Amino acid sequence: MVQRLAVLTAARLVRVAGDAQSSGGRPASVFAFNEGAGLVVVGDLGQTGCHLAVCDLGARPLAEHTAPLQIEQGPEVVISWAKARFAELLAELGRGWQDVLGVGIGLPGPVDFDTGRPVSPPAMPAWDGVDVPAMFADVTDRPVLVDNDARIMALGEHRTARRGDRHMIFVKLGSGIGAGLISYGEVLRGERGAAGDIGHIVVDPEASEVCRCGNVGCLDAVAGGWAIARRLGDLAPTPPDVVRLARDGQPEAMAEVRRSGRLVGAAVANAVNLLNPTSVVIGGKLAEADEQVFAAVREAIYRHATPVASRHLEIALTELWHMAGVIGAAHMVIDHVLEPERVGALVERRLRAA
Repeated sequence: MVQRLAVLTAARLVRVAGDAQSSGGRPASVFAFNEGAGLVVVGDLGQTGCHLAVCDLGARPLAEHTAPLQIEQGPEVVISWAKARFAELLAELGRGWQDVLGVGIGLPGPVDFDTGRPVSPPAMPAWDGVDVPAMFADVTDRPVLVDNDARIMALGEHRTARRGDRHMIFVKLGSGIGAGLISYGEVLRGERGAAGDIGHIVVDPEASEVCRCGNVGCLDAVAGGWAIARRLGDLAPTPPDVVRLARDGQPEAMAEVRRSGRLVGAAVANAVNLLNPTSVVIGGKLAEADEQVFAAVREAIYRHATPVASRHLEIALTELWHMAGVIGAAHMVIDHVLEPERVGALVERRLRAA
């Protein structure tokens, strides 16, 4: 044990945090994980905006950048732009890509986690099957992990605020609608990365809106930010405009986002009946638009969920808000690079470079 601690200390993954209380003789040292031993760069890329960050190994953001983003511009444009911003954030910290242990990216659609490739994403068709990790090969040889944006938000919320919840559904209300599922503390991704894709549950088969997936009456097509913007027309041509007007108290926008809350709540109630979670957490830009959105979601879940599934269910707003995605992406990467079978290689690399 002493020899192993010495190696980990030499590799800067463990640090001496002080001395334990002595009962006689030389006091024993107290060791702690060194959160400053490396960096991870992460990006929560949405349909209309993004949040980038450089984090330490405690998933604490050290430098951040938020900006509008049109994901439909395609992977070449978006990833090239993100890499340039990551380089700027690293430079702000006086660091470089050589200090990065891994990259984490969240995308607004289904992702095959094992390959990092989006799978038939309705909101970003140009990304289908693209090898996103390979697009970082010109700046780093470290692991690049890609997942759905709602799942990284779920992971961030769970690790930071709800570790005691064995089963959790995180619902993202934004330009589109999605969910991240946590079971026994682990992210559920499904066979091809489509787990939690509640935005394409049909909630109104008689609706006139055709969803980007090709079906009619999907939750995303009738309750997502883009659907609301389409109905409001020139009054609010984009989802950010919808949020802004609802925050300002514009009656039509407020009515639309509250209707969205009711529809989402009814759909989530079905997931509650199926999964029987400990908690449902609501986040995303539409949830920030009006306090009555959360009330509408909550009321609809309790109305439609079965008594046995809802009796002890906690329904809450996110505690992390816009930080959930980047913190979750950081945890995703940190978990990966510090897995037991990978730590040995990391230690050897550190010792050779020392």
